[in-house]
Amino acid sequence: QFLSTLSAAGLALALMPAGAALAQQQSISSKDFQALSGHVPTEAAPGKIEVVEFFWYGCPHCYAFDPTISAWSKRKPEDVVFRRVHVPFFSRPHQQMFYALQAINREDEETRNAIFQAIQKERKPMQKLDEMKEVLANVKVDPAAFENAYNSFGVKTQMQRANKTTTAWGVDGVPTLAVGGQYVTSPAMAGSNEAAIDVLNALLARIHKAEERIATTEGAAQAKALDRYTRL
Repeated sequence: QFLSTLSAAGLALALMPAGAALAQQQSISSKDFQALSGHVPTEAAPGKIEVVEFFWYGCPHCYAFDPTISAWSKRKPEDVVFRRVHVPFFSRPHQQMFYALQAINREDEETRNAIFQAIQKERKPMQKLDEMKEVLANVKVDPAAFENAYNSFGVKTQMQRANKTTTAWGVDGVPTLAVGGQYVTSPAMAGSNEAAIDVLNALLARIHKAEERIATTEGAAQAKALDRYTRL
């Protein structure tokens, strides 16, 4: 499923296999995910865990995975923030369309389904603005608002940020899931769309467990310090 299109040279963080013993604690195999050698900064607020789906409108595997990840996003834990990043692979117009829709608050499930259907089923390239507006009109996207956003400086800025994020995570194929600034998994790695969700949930459980351990350790240290202070 992976579409090797982005050079690995110059990546901000290298990926390395996770330890098998640690993986077994969460009932997932080390082949199902990769752990980063460092931590990628996320956009999540303090106390939140970010999950990013890297995808491309023109990818048939992303089209197949979309119902599964969309269903998961509706039942995700409350402290998890989910967002999509459209990668720069192959089609800059597709990426520009995604961020234009996001700018006018129409990057939603209905619109995404219409785009996937047009590209994957109806074989419409959707590389030109007029064709985009024609397809998007079917889901009542305002053509003037879309065109203004499509050509805006803000959308171009978002595309640049997306490209930097894609490089920072070392993404070379889609769909890919980035978890908590620490882990990467995908349907290709896990074996199926459903298995990727199982791995995603296990990785989130691992992050939660690590955070609880840190909180417990810090709490114990504070209690010890307070006890020493009261004895003085």
